[in-house]
Amino acid sequence: MGYLYILGTIGFTVYGQLILKWKIDQYGSLPDAFMDKVIFLLQLLLNPWILSGLFSAFLAALCWMAAMTKFDISYAYPFMSLSFVLVFILSALFFGEPVSAQKIIGFSLVIVGIIIMR
Repeated sequence: MGYLYILGTIGFTVYGQLILKWKIDQYGSLPDAFMDKVIFLLQLLLNPWILSGLFSAFLAALCWMAAMTKFDISYAYPFMSLSFVLVFILSALFFGEPVSAQKIIGFSLVIVGIIIMR
């Protein structure tokens, strides 16, 4: 069951990051004027998709707390690196973000490190 908590943490984290990026890209860049920034951020905050991303961060925290009851943090935390790998892969697929050899080598090393730590 402990691994499901880690998987939940990763899944909710990745979902939240991708949803935030998706919706924020639709709204455009942050304005320069202070009041325009406040209005812009409030509009984002009231978006149901953004709220679901924030709620997923809360659920990720709950899963992480549950995982901490099952594992030492030194064992469990390296698994969180998988969220970086998943966000990288999914952002390339969904948002067309650039993929380079350096990035592929980097996330391959993360995966190898998790396998070695396990």
